[in-house]
Amino acid sequence: MSASDLVLAAALLTAPAGTPEQTPPEERWVAVRDAVHRTAVRWEIMDEREARYILAQRADFDADLNLLRKRYAELADAPKLSACQRLPERRVVNDLIKFNREFRKNLEERQEWESDRADILHATILETDRMYRQWDAVRDAQCEFYYVTVRRAALKKLRDSIGEEAFATGRMPSYVPDWRFAAAK
Repeated sequence: MSASDLVLAAALLTAPAGTPEQTPPEERWVAVRDAVHRTAVRWEIMDEREARYILAQRADFDADLNLLRKRYAELADAPKLSACQRLPERRVVNDLIKFNREFRKNLEERQEWESDRADILHATILETDRMYRQWDAVRDAQCEFYYVTVRRAALKKLRDSIGEEAFATGRMPSYVPDWRFAAAK
């Protein structure tokens, strides 16, 4: 694979989706396909496992290239997969999520019996659900059998939810609204 093939791949991937391209001629197909694969994997807009069906056939060049261009645009500001190193392990995250769901179930049961506190219990359920979504994004990001694009999208969702600074420093939110415990005393 030549440097010019990699430059061509970068140009193809960064063009807006829908930009018409000529399908590479048969004699150039393998070199162009391999350069696009290599670049897309390096840029984390394609998982290595997808190489067997993305750009697998010349006839799919336009459709597959547009798929990769859309991913490039959608993930342009998404954190790289290396950001997962700042997050808790998936096994730990699963335990935290399990507690979150049990806590929520307890709140729902309490709502039935404590109608005088329905407003505060409802607000706590909403907070618990927001935290669940944050920790679910961590779980998705740490799931190694998901494609890299799914994991990066989860990182983006998490960063957007907890804020740039907290994300950059690895400061994760609580998995339940524990400040409610202090208020209940």
